[in-house]
Amino acid sequence: MNPSATKVLVVGYVWPEPRSSAAGGHMMQILESFLAQGWDITFSSPATTGEHKADLPALGIRECAIELNNSSFDTFIQQLAPDIVLFDRFMMEEQFGWRVEKCCPNALRVLESSDLQSLRDARQQRLKAFLKVHPDADDFSPLFSQDLAAEFACMADTDLAKREIAAIYRCDISLMISDVEIRLLTEYFKVPAALLHWCPLMVAPPTEAFAPFEDRAHFLSIGNFRHAPNWDAVLWMKNSLWPLIRQQLPGAQLHVYGAYTPPKATALHNPAQGFHVMNWAEDALQVMTAARICLAPLRFGAGIKGKLADAMLCGTPSVTTPIGAEAMGEPWPGVVEHSASAMAAEAVALYQDQVRWAQAQEDGRQLLARRYAKDLHGAALVACLEQCRRELAEHRRNNFTGSMLRHHLHKSTQYMAQWIEAKNRSV
Repeated sequence: MNPSATKVLVVGYVWPEPRSSAAGGHMMQILESFLAQGWDITFSSPATTGEHKADLPALGIRECAIELNNSSFDTFIQQLAPDIVLFDRFMMEEQFGWRVEKCCPNALRVLESSDLQSLRDARQQRLKAFLKVHPDADDFSPLFSQDLAAEFACMADTDLAKREIAAIYRCDISLMISDVEIRLLTEYFKVPAALLHWCPLMVAPPTEAFAPFEDRAHFLSIGNFRHAPNWDAVLWMKNSLWPLIRQQLPGAQLHVYGAYTPPKATALHNPAQGFHVMNWAEDALQVMTAARICLAPLRFGAGIKGKLADAMLCGTPSVTTPIGAEAMGEPWPGVVEHSASAMAAEAVALYQDQVRWAQAQEDGRQLLARRYAKDLHGAALVACLEQCRRELAEHRRNNFTGSMLRHHLHKSTQYMAQWIEAKNRSV
């Protein structure tokens, strides 16, 4: 490593698993952007390692396990003396932000949000309330209005939103994967735009020919089963969407892939219905390339969807909801609908119409190139962080709210952490 290189410390909520979740994939894209600059990277996390963890040392990234509520982190970060500290999710900023500020006050503090968890949670609660009143609903248009004022009203009084947005204020820069969420934060929560940087998924646009219509078969759905929106989508497919598709295509097969498959998901496996729960895909792009249609019937969620970017990367048209397509760009490479019946009808039509299918495939290629170019967004991210480092003193003076929140919350967090550590020592 170059001793004069910019030093980056990542404090991860989990160890990155790019083949299990979009969040893990996005983290790896960020790390690769840093590596391209020759930056010296250390990745740390208090989490246990998962079975699909990325091999960070093979990329030249050091790994370090850290502990919650333990002053050993102070010694670790003082010795490392990072120039940039990246918190992966706001919970890590809550836990370690005060220690970073105390030990390395001049380090740039960056938050990788992945998505607005408070928005995702508010939408989940709204879906639960809707289903209590309309348990047999087919059309979910009321939930898909994407009225930001209504989203704000649902979020504003929640503890989760207050915690998450406070963490955004306390950091120097927050990386937002969705420009819709940037609008929500700036227009309704009044977060200064200078604290936010749009950093979507970063992919290299495909250059090779896609597998053609006639070489593909069946429907595919993919996503980490631990992610609540994905599990809800699987249940909606099983109970509502897939039976409607099978009525029109009796020989159709749906392959459902996902990391960390629980018994409740395995129990849905039913070959007689063409509903196959396939567990984890060793190569998600390979199975996506073999499918003719990607189904992503998401009824709630936030951020942007890695599975749908992968579908574009593989030339696989997708059928989704406005939640799935949110912030991903237009024209949509497939179908966006509000109800199970409309999604089923459109999925069947797209599955059978080669001309329309080929146009959706090409729309996906162009959308990737136009909106998710890896080189463009990687360079923009690095430029944003370097400019903020150069202007850090002024940047922080202009964020008095963040300074105030750090003063009050970090003091209380510090005292609580010290009490827990002392209690643990006495046991």
